[in-house]
Amino acid sequence: MGFGVNIVTGDYSRGAAGIWIENGELTFPVEEVTIAGNLKEMLKEIKMVGNDLGFRDRISAPTLKIEKMIVSGE
Repeated sequence: MGFGVNIVTGDYSRGAAGIWIENGELTFPVEEVTIAGNLKEMLKEIKMVGNDLGFRDRISAPTLKIEKMIVSGE
């Protein structure tokens, strides 16, 4: 999974995997997708924060619900 961020503008692109949610239901796993946008704008779009904080290596984060985000892939 690729990763790129412009620390001056906050623009980013990142490979991702997860679960597709449709009508509030977990529907199917997704892999090899790319999310892209601007970090400042993404933080403004956080609508919910989960209580499932997980500790993985050096990075830890709970599940976030982000209202709008660019996602591409097959």
